Amino acid sequence: MEGKENHIHLQGRLESAPEFSHRMFGEAFYACDIHVPRLSGFVDVLPVTFAQRLVDTLEPGVWLDLYGQLRSYNKAIEGANRLILTVFALSAEPMPSAGAFNEVRLVGNVCKPPIFRTTPFLREITDILVAVNRPYQKSDYIPCIAWGRTARYVAELPVGAKIEIAGRMQSREYKKVLEDGSAITRVAFEVSINSLDTH
Repeated sequence: MEGKENHIHLQGRLESAPEFSHRMFGEAFYACDIHVPRLSGFVDVLPVTFAQRLVDTLEPGVWLDLYGQLRSYNKAIEGANRLILTVFALSAEPMPSAGAFNEVRLVGNVCKPPIFRTTPFLREITDILVAVNRPYQKSDYIPCIAWGRTARYVAELPVGAKIEIAGRMQSREYKKVLEDGSAITRVAFEVSINSLDTH
């Protein structure tokens, strides 16, 4: 499998104007969502972070051809630390017409024991967390999900195993039951694995 250690290529529609997010090393960064259609008709709504130099020409409704990396960070939400996943745009060019492309390639290491489960519809699923190295001794922690035969294989991988993944980034709603018994809807972002190689 060829490709960089952390690479994502998206084609989708910018739904809103990027809003200021934070400043780092004197550079301003902006965040917004990009809507990426699937062949099934479902639309993945994915968070994107843009550097100032990329946002000046971006307007809501434009279709973008975007290359970047997946980045993760911890954020305190409702009194607990949660892992936040975002697309960090390295380039973003307006497209003359609609497009729908979603490809992720990662090279990293399994950093937690995989979690295998079976859904109520008897689909076999394995969740894994993959650590992908970044320069300056940093790492991004990318939640990934495997299905069927691949899920059974991934479930047996030991912590520390080096893997190469090809897949797509997806958004998925789920229900979280609170201590008082009530439930809230949250959105998870993860890489759905299409193929996987080990070293």
